[in-house]
Amino acid sequence: MRRLAAVCLTMLLGACASAGVVSEPWRGAPDGWTPVSGEIRAVGLGLPGGVRLAPGVRFAGGVQIIAPRGGRLHGLSDLKLADGDLVAVTDAGDLVRGRPAFDRRGRLTGLSDLRLRPLTAEDGRAFPTKADGDAESLAITAGGDLVIGFEQTPRLWSYGPLGALKDTPTPLAVPPVAPGNDGLEALATGPGGLRAAAEAGGVWDCTPARCTEVMAPPAIPPAVSDWRVAGMDRDPAGDGWFVVERLYREPFDMRARVRRMDRSGATGAVLVSLSLPSAADNFEGVAAVSSASGTRLYILSDDNDNRRQRTLLLAFDLESRRP
Repeated sequence: MRRLAAVCLTMLLGACASAGVVSEPWRGAPDGWTPVSGEIRAVGLGLPGGVRLAPGVRFAGGVQIIAPRGGRLHGLSDLKLADGDLVAVTDAGDLVRGRPAFDRRGRLTGLSDLRLRPLTAEDGRAFPTKADGDAESLAITAGGDLVIGFEQTPRLWSYGPLGALKDTPTPLAVPPVAPGNDGLEALATGPGGLRAAAEAGGVWDCTPARCTEVMAPPAIPPAVSDWRVAGMDRDPAGDGWFVVERLYREPFDMRARVRRMDRSGATGAVLVSLSLPSAADNFEGVAAVSSASGTRLYILSDDNDNRRQRTLLLAFDLESRRP
């Protein structure tokens, strides 16, 4: 994941009143999870002009996570939903959990009980460097195991059930992606166990033992100023996936969009499109869950611990598609 230096014009992004605060200091805990400081503010989509929603898609609320600079509650790079909690991974090798809160209409308005737990290397110890812990993606398997995708040195590691995480992860087969910022970026459950995608292109279906190419990476990788896959999750209503893509063009043109992906790796029409002056930021994570009306999508932005960026969690509802 490239470290973006975009200026996300905060006054244009529609922050609302604070919806809740978590302010516990960093302390150890028997289960490895500790409270972490962060202010939660409800947000809207900002000024009109940069939001385009496909028919059948509506905005369902959002929050901003505001944490002290230099702390650990930054760099959130992917998310999934488990047991009613949001579970996110950071590019410093931490897990973050929080409980979403909703108003009477079911719109996302808050996030409570924020907790953080460091991931560990194969020897059960902390990662020696931040690059070693550069976790950019996660998936929760049908059996409940948490699998983390690392980018700088491509790895897929299983940490076991979320409620009883292992200190010594199990290495799984990893796609043949290059190390560095163009590598493994998106992960979700798939037909063979997992589906993975690289930021520079390419899609693979993986079992614990091997990965099979679904779509080959392009001969010429996309530039930073082109659309790139940043996150993925399985569509709970069918056999496809949702992907979030991002684009950055200097000096401050940052955009995000959500599309569906089919079994062949091909992507369809744009469902959600965000650009300035609306709530555009460095969106890298997406989670999809069933809802009463169809599917709810959550997208999450990585602020890179940059004061000119924000950690945003936005929700969108998609009506069920008719056969």
